[in-house]
Amino acid sequence: MPMTPEILDTIAQHHGTPVYVYDLDRVTAQYHQFRNAFELEEFQIRYAMKANYNPSILRTLRKLGAGIDAVSPGDVIMARACGFHPDQIIYTANNITDDEMIQVQAMGVLMNIGSLSRLEKFGRAFPGSRVCLRFNPDVVDGAHDHIRTGGALTKFGILLEDAPRAADIAARYDLTVVGIHEHTGSGLQSQDSIPRAMAGIFSIARPHLFPHLEFLDFGGGFKVPYAPEEEPFDMVELGRQVTEAFTAFCQGYGRKLNLIFEPGKYLTAQAGVLLTRVNTIKENRDRIICGTDSGFPQLIRPLLYQAYHEIENLTHPEGKPTTCDVCGNICESGDVFARDRAIPEIREGDLLAVKNAGAYCHAMGGVYNLRAMPPEVVVDGDEYFLSRKGLSPEELVQQICDQCPDFETS
Repeated sequence: MPMTPEILDTIAQHHGTPVYVYDLDRVTAQYHQFRNAFELEEFQIRYAMKANYNPSILRTLRKLGAGIDAVSPGDVIMARACGFHPDQIIYTANNITDDEMIQVQAMGVLMNIGSLSRLEKFGRAFPGSRVCLRFNPDVVDGAHDHIRTGGALTKFGILLEDAPRAADIAARYDLTVVGIHEHTGSGLQSQDSIPRAMAGIFSIARPHLFPHLEFLDFGGGFKVPYAPEEEPFDMVELGRQVTEAFTAFCQGYGRKLNLIFEPGKYLTAQAGVLLTRVNTIKENRDRIICGTDSGFPQLIRPLLYQAYHEIENLTHPEGKPTTCDVCGNICESGDVFARDRAIPEIREGDLLAVKNAGAYCHAMGGVYNLRAMPPEVVVDGDEYFLSRKGLSPEELVQQICDQCPDFETS
């Protein structure tokens, strides 16, 4: 069942708005498109579940053969609940506490460590363990400053020049370094960023430093087109370059290693939409302002990253394109999904689809202004179903009050 305007309208009528809708067939197609680009037998996809941790999506990717890139104990617990085994999960530590490190290690998940100080603490706590090391590739790329994770100013990863120090710490505690990891950024703008980052990792992944490597993990960040004029990555060409470079590296290393990528938005972004209903139209001199029943806590990327999301008028697609602002229902001036956007004329009551909402949208949501997150509906083949319910205002407030030990309902 394709996510046609008719199907989306039916879902909105059945489940109300705002509501997130995900197409599992599109997730599956994106997975196969990504996997088929790389002509390597020793290859694994670990889904960056921070992009979207909807259980239906996680179970779909598990059945397809994906593993998980986790970044919190909650990620690990959710992945396990959705059927992933500990050896299918890698845990990328980012300024974690000792307690968090102990908790994740007890779950049997491989730790991916990105600082010398944490590696020292891990070695003292778990001598003789297996570990992965995250390095800073010193390649700066990404769609916004907030999601560029390489270069000297980032908090992520061990510097390449500190590889000998990392190897010494590992040797001191008899740690077996089984993997080396890097991640350049999200929404990479240059297709050559990945080959350049790979070259940096190749320069330190040497047998005299790390003789027991089983895999190299090059993260994710693969661009998907958000605006209509944007072009996606040429995955076939990128796959050819990566396959050629990795094969040559393995020959130099002396044996075959596994190649891992961690796509998140590439698998899910284009599979999701946020449906929202227009409830207010204002004509403020030379500006038409269209108010909706959603807001930035439910889709924060435009406010946080100045990100573009295409907006489709499902009710009135044949309307004359009219320049307007599409705004939310939150008490903040920055609560805007689109500014000065030409969209088929929007009227009160029209149903809008905010596209490419399958990654870093619901997952980054909150309940500012005490508005609960929307429900999530999944389209799977010829049917659709509620995957995760939303809360009513009464349920949201009750949930908060239940977390207050001394609270008594008046």
